[in-house]
Amino acid sequence: VCSSDLHDAKPQHGGVVSVIKDISYELVAKADSLTLYVTDHDQPVDTRNASATITLLSASDKTEAKLLPAEGNQLRAQGVFNIQAGTKAVAIVKFGDKPGQSVRFVLK
Repeated sequence: VCSSDLHDAKPQHGGVVSVIKDISYELVAKADSLTLYVTDHDQPVDTRNASATITLLSASDKTEAKLLPAEGNQLRAQGVFNIQAGTKAVAIVKFGDKPGQSVRFVLK
């Protein structure tokens, strides 16, 4: 990721952003839900045919969750998540039958 991408990608929902191939993925991680917002040049991406598997890795814990389409440009999982600063998250995001895209985040 070139540094200019990081400056352009401002969180819209208070999460952490990762940009891959001009698609912005914003992860909002809470203790009871994980929400992934997907945008393309600030335009919402339809996630009805999308799915994602996310793995949260902290020093003492590894959690995996399946994110399913939610309203608009969101993929969401409900549950109990151990969210702390420095936790790494790796999401494999799939749109339809296209190959999965790996997206990495570090929670703040």
